Amino acid sequence: MPFRFWDFLRFGVFGVGVALIVAFGISPFAGGIVQQWSRSDVETRSRLVFNAIQPFLDRDIEDQSWDSLNDLFGRVAQDKKILAVGFCSHTGTLIAPTPEMPESFRCENIARSENESFSDVAAGGRRILVAAFPVNTTRGRSHLVILTDLSFASARSSQVLAYVLASLASVVLVLTVGTIIFAVFMLRSWMGSLRRAVDEVRLGTAGAHPSAASSAMDREIHKLLRRTEDFTLAHQIDWTPKALQELLHGALPGAEVLVVSNREPYIHNRQGDEIVVQRPASGLVSALEPIMRACGGTWVAHGSGSADRETVDANGRIRVPEGTPAYTLRRVWISDAEQDGYYYGFANEGLWPLCHIVFVRPSFRADDWRAYREINQRFADAVVAESRTEDPVVLVQDYHFALVPKMIRQQLPKATIIAFWHIPWPNAETFSICPWRREIIEGMLGSTIFGFHTQFHCNNFVECVDRFVESRIDREVQAVSLGGHETRIRAYPISIEWPPSALGSVPARDKCRADVLKDFGLAAGTKLIVGIERFDYTKGIPDRMKAIDALLTRDPSWKGRLAFIQVAAPTRSKLDTYSSLQSEAKSLADAINTRHRDGQAPIHLVARHYESTDVFKLFRAADVCGVSSLHDGMNLVAKEFVSSRDDNAGVLVLSSFTGASRELSEALIVNPYDTEELAAAIKRAMTMPLEEQVERMKLMRQQVRENNVYRWAGTMLVDAARSRTRERILGLTETGESSRSMTPAARTSRPKPPARIQIGG
Repeated sequence: MPFRFWDFLRFGVFGVGVALIVAFGISPFAGGIVQQWSRSDVETRSRLVFNAIQPFLDRDIEDQSWDSLNDLFGRVAQDKKILAVGFCSHTGTLIAPTPEMPESFRCENIARSENESFSDVAAGGRRILVAAFPVNTTRGRSHLVILTDLSFASARSSQVLAYVLASLASVVLVLTVGTIIFAVFMLRSWMGSLRRAVDEVRLGTAGAHPSAASSAMDREIHKLLRRTEDFTLAHQIDWTPKALQELLHGALPGAEVLVVSNREPYIHNRQGDEIVVQRPASGLVSALEPIMRACGGTWVAHGSGSADRETVDANGRIRVPEGTPAYTLRRVWISDAEQDGYYYGFANEGLWPLCHIVFVRPSFRADDWRAYREINQRFADAVVAESRTEDPVVLVQDYHFALVPKMIRQQLPKATIIAFWHIPWPNAETFSICPWRREIIEGMLGSTIFGFHTQFHCNNFVECVDRFVESRIDREVQAVSLGGHETRIRAYPISIEWPPSALGSVPARDKCRADVLKDFGLAAGTKLIVGIERFDYTKGIPDRMKAIDALLTRDPSWKGRLAFIQVAAPTRSKLDTYSSLQSEAKSLADAINTRHRDGQAPIHLVARHYESTDVFKLFRAADVCGVSSLHDGMNLVAKEFVSSRDDNAGVLVLSSFTGASRELSEALIVNPYDTEELAAAIKRAMTMPLEEQVERMKLMRQQVRENNVYRWAGTMLVDAARSRTRERILGLTETGESSRSMTPAARTSRPKPPARIQIGG
């Protein structure tokens, strides 16, 4: 698109205007410098005149030959820059002044010093420089005075300003014209590159045959187009297992996907003579298992079931799920002693309380750290052994494997490693407690992408990197470069599958409610409050019970009319903090029931594992779901409750210290440490009008539906595809440059590279 004449004129006028502004801006400085130079010039000339006539001056003064002196001064005053010359005697009398001597000049005006002096006087509207040179005579000290009109300095300053203005205008004009010509050239080049890039993307040939002549601009345009394509993809896809499969086939064709986690998705346990399959109560498993069903691949996990060894092949592999196998489960074996150090010790007595701000002191022991490091290496080796390609996509899960990304990177440098931290990440001050903070961060930075639930956790991690590791941080794109490898830090709020597969076998709400009331021996009109999670001190189970106690104490009319059903699956019972928590919760429940029993107990504590169908049955039956975690990365229980309420009824009471509170803002957000606030929220939830319940629940269900687990996985995998594409383009660029530097003979003898796989996104 060529520039028109008026465009050129505008640029020209603008440039000249800029030149004028600059010229007038510097004119005071330029004028001052010129006048200073002029004054110095006058002083030097006056000094030269005095030195030249001093012998004649001394002679005429001693002889008092005033006529000769007058003739001498007349010849000196013939210099056009000298206004007047005179002699001030020791008595202050002006002798032999030249005709141009101002009438107002008096010898008293000069400084009678032993050295030469220069001063400014005003006479007749002119600025005059008076140079006074001491002359020693037998009658006393006298002075020769030479007066110079400084008006020429102002004229010279004006000339210099005119020259500066003209020069600047010329330079700006030349630069403006040159810029216009360059802009026209670049615009035409850019338009050509854009047309080529659009055609290549439209025809599906973008980047398939990189040309040696391709410019950096071409590559940038391709990247921008891919970014636009990804953005459209991420916002237009209806995220389902099928959509995720199509995305994987399009964005990562032929890519091998591996998952690494401590907890396995299926546990085989022996019960008598039978082997039963159990799915653990884990948010991580709930999030990742649907993804593996959708994309296949291999899941590497700790084999913890009593019959796990009996159900795998010689290499520790088994196809799951039973009946409709979709992917491979590879089990890694850990001894009881190793489990004590790696899992119970460093992971759950060290990192878990360190990352969760619930005022439980972390314990760090050297033996636990050695076990943690050793098990991390074992899992990394298992991933490498399971990988059939040199560049698999590896999803490393959670705080159990902080060192695994770097360990995999060392053996599979081309792997795309996406690590996700399922718990909060503390600030740098808190994380500094860990003795091995540097090793942990460096291990995590072996990832291609490292994800957290919220941007707040990302910011905390970058702060820790900045504090403890010598690296280069690009805060604009949230990337860390360490040892020549770049890691992108991203927020990926985890979610659940939509709709949850377990809901298919759960009856309607009325049936669920009738069954739950019958199972717990509750009256028909009882308000049901449920809480479902693992028995963990971060979940705030005693705090929830105390809120029920406070509510019944403050408003006894609720006695016999409400029931709080708390299902808590025992976990990590070998640790004192967990076993004491279970004892505390049981004692607290008994005490509250003793105080407030009115026909039926208000607290029903169920310390056992619930299957998914039983969990959703409770959710559908409930009037209120309480999620009062003291600190939580996300909390998928809240999202599961929302997903179960296809009747759009029910109220979610949600802790402000969960990641889910950033997304489910229509819940009743509470501070779980404030017992009275939590009690008031539970009462409000039980008395909330149905119309308000429906309005709130519809918005939350839309949020969970649109941002489900497939979107969580898809967004990470799209970012992985983009990273792989970027790496391959850079690799091809380097290959192309090397190829161009080779001789024709060498280029001919070089073996052909394998066909390039086109990757979208």
